[in-house]
Amino acid sequence: MSDVINQGSVDVSIDSNGIGTITFFHPMSNSLPGQILRKLADTIEALGKDATVKVIVLQSSGDKAFCAGASFDELIAIQDLETGLHFFSGFASVINACRKAPKFILGRVQGKAVGGGVGMASAVDYCLATKHAAVKLSELAVGIGPFVVGPAVERKVGLSAMSELAINATEWRTAEWAKNKGLYTDVFDTVEEMDAEIQKLALKLAQSNPEAMALLKAVFWEGTEHWDQLLIERAGYSGKLVLSDFTVNAINAFKQK
Repeated sequence: MSDVINQGSVDVSIDSNGIGTITFFHPMSNSLPGQILRKLADTIEALGKDATVKVIVLQSSGDKAFCAGASFDELIAIQDLETGLHFFSGFASVINACRKAPKFILGRVQGKAVGGGVGMASAVDYCLATKHAAVKLSELAVGIGPFVVGPAVERKVGLSAMSELAINATEWRTAEWAKNKGLYTDVFDTVEEMDAEIQKLALKLAQSNPEAMALLKAVFWEGTEHWDQLLIERAGYSGKLVLSDFTVNAINAFKQK
């Protein structure tokens, strides 16, 4: 099934082995408007509840960027606190949907990940990437900060590495750097090699004990039970900052590069 939203889409396929694949797309380097974020969160939640699905693969379309983060067009259009909170809550909803889904989620990162894209790569349970999958938390460069994705990134790579990304917001870190910090489990030279490994692992998991996997996932995410509230609070930080003249000017300057 496919829902086309704001020139973007969220597609779902479930194969005979019980592997559920979620594919998101947007023509602007897979940047994500609020409506797609909400659809993505709803889709992850739905597959988590679908008894025919044994394991979930999260990926984006295309052979370039995995996810360029928030939609700048939507960011610059925010005019009030309520709209800002609602927009940034979209990434919070995706991260929390990944966290609470009682099934393992495998991440497929074929290209660069920025901001919210790094958050999504951090929120899956097992992430594989190509050598082209460099990462950057660019939020400070446009006058905000990686407040919503920060807990997920910190959980995966530690406070030191997350701080490095957040503070040096204009510099890319290589896929190998991300692997060494624990964001990626493995990095491949080609998409074909990555996809073969994802398929191999997904098939193994589809044949594993679903109750054991659900319990393991709960163990892995212990200590994050407060994230429903925490990430919404963090969304409020960004929602307020995006209204400032500094941030409006910074986003406009960034768009013109």
